[in-house]
Amino acid sequence: MIRLLVVDDHPVVRDGLGALMSTVEGIEVVAVAEDGLRALVAAREHTPDVVLMDISMPNMDGIEATRRLSAGSRPPNVVMLTMSDDDLSLLAAVRAGARGYLLKNAGQDDVVAAVRAAARGQAVFGTGAAESLVKLLHAPPRVSPRPFPALTGREYEILELVASGLGNQAIAARLGVSPKTVANAVSGVLVKLGVRDRAEAVAAARAAGLATG
Repeated sequence: MIRLLVVDDHPVVRDGLGALMSTVEGIEVVAVAEDGLRALVAAREHTPDVVLMDISMPNMDGIEATRRLSAGSRPPNVVMLTMSDDDLSLLAAVRAGARGYLLKNAGQDDVVAAVRAAARGQAVFGTGAAESLVKLLHAPPRVSPRPFPALTGREYEILELVASGLGNQAIAARLGVSPKTVANAVSGVLVKLGVRDRAEAVAAARAAGLATG
């Protein structure tokens, strides 16, 4: 029996997917969680074999949660199930330790097959994700002294701290500035990176090699 943990911040998706997977022979949904932090707690309590993980979530995104799960003594195999179809998110997920990457428009049979493959320790990627990953892995290395050259030194420093999982309050305390100053700087970083939100900025930073330690 495959022990499955479902992680998604949208109740309809989370509960619907959990109910659906519970009907599949050979799969037991041992828990559901609404964000990365709760996923870590649920994984410790229920020791799943496989985790279906969203990326963009509050409190802790799926990339960071995957990285922490993968660093554990008995890591589950994580399959990202997300709306994020960009190369940066894909590469960040793989670097974090994900064994698979599917978009939420995947069919039920594809999701079930991915869970079963991950439980066997196999890597599984949707067609588009697989093609993108091959291109990324075979792309010539970029020659650049530092990623995101448009950022100022302070913005770059803040991006590194954001990518390491710190919130605005913690960053402000570390840098000796006000939380409002940090919030304004983060907004500027989002604009310069051309991303929509903090989760995408984190994915971009980790794909570029920031905060991977």
